[in-house]
Amino acid sequence: MSGAAELKPLVKSLNSASTDEEIITILNTLKQQAKITEAILRESKAGLAVGKLRQHASKPVADLAKEIVRKWKTEVEREKQAAGGGTKAAANGKPPGYAAPKKATSAPSASSAATPSTPITPTGSSSGSKLSESRSAKSDGIKIEYTGDKTRDKCTELIYDALVFDSGARTSIAPPSSGSSGPVLMQSVASELILSRAKEIERTVLSDNGGTTPAYKSKIRSLYVNLKDKNNPGLRESVVSGDLAISKFCRMSSQEMASEERKAADAKIAQENLFKTLGAEEVQAETDAFQCGRCKQRKCRYRQAQTRSADEPMTTFVTCTVCNNRWKFS
Repeated sequence: MSGAAELKPLVKSLNSASTDEEIITILNTLKQQAKITEAILRESKAGLAVGKLRQHASKPVADLAKEIVRKWKTEVEREKQAAGGGTKAAANGKPPGYAAPKKATSAPSASSAATPSTPITPTGSSSGSKLSESRSAKSDGIKIEYTGDKTRDKCTELIYDALVFDSGARTSIAPPSSGSSGPVLMQSVASELILSRAKEIERTVLSDNGGTTPAYKSKIRSLYVNLKDKNNPGLRESVVSGDLAISKFCRMSSQEMASEERKAADAKIAQENLFKTLGAEEVQAETDAFQCGRCKQRKCRYRQAQTRSADEPMTTFVTCTVCNNRWKFS
């Protein structure tokens, strides 16, 4: 399977699948048949769809999603490694398929054999350094001065830096023109798209806060920090792809922008804190009326509390005395 067009139907089916069996079938198809590149993942949004399933309630689904994500990361790294090697060769005036004499390649090949899975980062001494994964407006050669206001231009630059810092799709190689000594590095459409997103975000925040007020600066800072979170690539991808509307994104809180892993951790902490709100003199009754879903024992303590409105039933909090598993029901 090659091309984003062939992946999109699978991604659509994956997003609409209602049972674990359907999801696992589609994931296995993606794992076994899909030939993945970074461009295909971006266009088809397969990475987002599979990445979300790593937090699925079903362990088989979550484990399979994690395995596919690891496999795809390895393939993308190999693609980038090969692209880095091709760029270095082109920068030296040689075609990508050029085979150098054994003497010239003996030292590099030994180094490559020692670390086969480590992507090669071009050194600063060659033009290949412009393909580094770490990006910013400065490294992209973009000067943001479209408003005439230094504060607004700087805030736009910050948002741009947050959107691109871990992206490797900045440049493309054009064949050498007549009279030139080598290939030409050309700015890709990705930079223009990301710049337009950054400008739209800045304008929306400016409009919402009535100018470059302290509230405006605080919001820009919050968006920057959350966008640049290395553990939350899904947020950047959603903003750049347009899946998340700019107007909605600019009005989200830090909690709403958090990654799925962070939200799950926060929910777990909140639940634990809820169980710890017992008063010092409050006694939990012991019973065998409840069976623990984890250890299947019937040795439990429970308490009841009115956590909702008065006309709603009370919430029962149960703790297994054997394995300390906790659950609640109304």
